[in-house]
Amino acid sequence: MFEFLFCSMLTILPDYLYRRYGQGKRIGKEINLYSMWFELRYGIVSCAVLTISLITVIFYYHPATSSITSFYRTVTILPETGGRVTEIMVKNFDQVEPGDPLFRVDDSRQRAALEAAQSQLAEVEAAIAVGGSEIAAAQGQVEAAQGALKQAQDEYDTRKTLFDRGSNAVSEQDVNRMQNTVDQRQGTVNAALSSLEAVQAKVTTLLPAQRDAAAAAAASAQSDLDKTVVYAGVEGVVEQFALAVGDYVSPVLRPAGILVASENYGVRYAAGFNQITAQVIKPGMLAEIVCVSHPFEVVPMVVTEVQDVISAGQFRPTDRLIDVDSRAAGTLTVFMEPLWPEQVKPIPPGSACVGNAYTSNHERLATEDLGTLKFIALHVVDTVGVVHAAILRMQALLLPVQTLVLTGH
Repeated sequence: MFEFLFCSMLTILPDYLYRRYGQGKRIGKEINLYSMWFELRYGIVSCAVLTISLITVIFYYHPATSSITSFYRTVTILPETGGRVTEIMVKNFDQVEPGDPLFRVDDSRQRAALEAAQSQLAEVEAAIAVGGSEIAAAQGQVEAAQGALKQAQDEYDTRKTLFDRGSNAVSEQDVNRMQNTVDQRQGTVNAALSSLEAVQAKVTTLLPAQRDAAAAAAASAQSDLDKTVVYAGVEGVVEQFALAVGDYVSPVLRPAGILVASENYGVRYAAGFNQITAQVIKPGMLAEIVCVSHPFEVVPMVVTEVQDVISAGQFRPTDRLIDVDSRAAGTLTVFMEPLWPEQVKPIPPGSACVGNAYTSNHERLATEDLGTLKFIALHVVDTVGVVHAAILRMQALLLPVQTLVLTGH
């Protein structure tokens, strides 16, 4: 309507003034309801063409959208292990930092497992401490067996020497018996050495391995015990935390609440523009938005990113071929941030907003050597942006009336 009124001032009004004062035709006489088209046909046609052209230029170079919102991330508060709630550390709307405890579930089973693992570790540590005494005892047995072997060997050597010299003091039976004694003592030494090696292997290899296994079991039990306390993973605000002591929570069946993350909270806005504006909207482009939760306030924005894909084209392999004609036309996703964040009043994230993006050719006009027609065209493009800015402010004024009265919400 605004564009039509503006264009009619340049087309229909001059045509009427010429008919009235140049040709002397009067409204209600020569110009009436039935003759209006014939009398003002040039002005009406020119107005229609100019209006359509103006609207096209405005909406192409200064695109508008009614799909703008500030997305925020939510984190489901879930325990890593199911159980009955025994302690609650926070309540709804509390601000938490990463690592803050939220609640605790029953940990009696985990504590029993930790105590058992710690007892097993202590038992292995004690066995290692006793192992030193076992090694000393085994070394003593080896030394005793070696002494007995040396004594038997010396006695055998003496008897064997006497026997070889033909002495009647030693018989062949005595020499053989002493040889058996030496062999027996050698077996005792070998057994003692094997026992010593076994004790050393137990103390240096087996028990340390058992200690490491027990320590790992204790660490695993401690980890399971730590999981009974649920901590905040990100900074945010606790919402929908309807939890009471005795409730059963589960990582699958029963979440405890939602944590609204503070990152980019109410700062980054996503807008969905028509695909035809993909050649116009660029990062660094200025924009303005008006939100339902903050009527009467126009917030200046700047385009920070333009998503290089359109979500309507995404697909996941299935057992059916995709019919392209059945897919809905998607929008161009654009991300915006406040131009002066420190001067913007807080807008609740998730608010429904409308807005415009504005093409600016000021830099090109100031630095490039342009032809006359292009120079004028770029000036016209920048100038008509004022029309869209005015329309946005009219929408801001009419937003409460439209929301509360016309739609009845």
